[in-house]
Amino acid sequence: MSLADKIFIDMCQDILDNGVSTEGEKVRPHWEDGTSAYTIKKFGVVNRYDLSKEFPAITLRKTAIKSCTDEMLWIWQLKSNNVNDLHSHVWDEWADETGSIGKAYGYQMGVKHKYKEGMFDQVDRVIYDLKNNPFSRRIMTNIYVHQDLSEMHLYPCAYSMTFNVTQKKGDDKLTLNAILNQRSQDILAANNWNVCQYAVLMHMLAQVCDMHVGELVHVIADAHIYDRHIPIIKELIQRPTYDAPTFWLNPDVKDFYEFTRNDVRLDNYVTGPQIQDIPIAI
Repeated sequence: MSLADKIFIDMCQDILDNGVSTEGEKVRPHWEDGTSAYTIKKFGVVNRYDLSKEFPAITLRKTAIKSCTDEMLWIWQLKSNNVNDLHSHVWDEWADETGSIGKAYGYQMGVKHKYKEGMFDQVDRVIYDLKNNPFSRRIMTNIYVHQDLSEMHLYPCAYSMTFNVTQKKGDDKLTLNAILNQRSQDILAANNWNVCQYAVLMHMLAQVCDMHVGELVHVIADAHIYDRHIPIIKELIQRPTYDAPTFWLNPDVKDFYEFTRNDVRLDNYVTGPQIQDIPIAI
């Protein structure tokens, strides 16, 4: 069993056993048929993944590494808010007729801000600080911008990354760690997807900044399982598990803006069968 499998199984079981139901409450999400989408939820779930030991892709079912990387690069590299720049259709539900999701996600990453060193967007500022001021306690991003919320078709779920660099005794190379903050997460549809894409981001940033990759800490304010997902989750966490896959990142890429989804790969990735047609609350 991989560590990612254990974390996922324990988290799901804890939500099922000790979570609070929202049934009967006034909830925003609904199913395509108009029925309210209720959840079982836990507040303040914190999971830690040591990326130096294994890549955190669960083996209970397959996580599509190229697709989740593509979405991460859409936000962090292309800084796009248009679904036509994606190779998948996971965001189509929130796009308008032009493909735009409003002033959300990649849009916010591309907004330039004034610093004493010059004008930077959030991604370029992170890379600048990791290379020039790695021990700063101010290396972070935040796309939950209140003044623009009314123009976002979906409020950001994973909204903030805080980077922290450490140095192990006797090691000349620094280690990159990060905290991913998420206000809300659909555990079945999005948990390992988000974990994997931000693990890939950390590997990419560590490589271009000549660092080791360290810990990813994932903080979820509202970790929930939707009512129609409960039987799926119960079956999923009873499946056999396998060893963690080996992550490959193209070692020739030294510029973050040159990475593509084809520069990542999971080797020896043995998984259970994929779950088809997961109902998604909107």
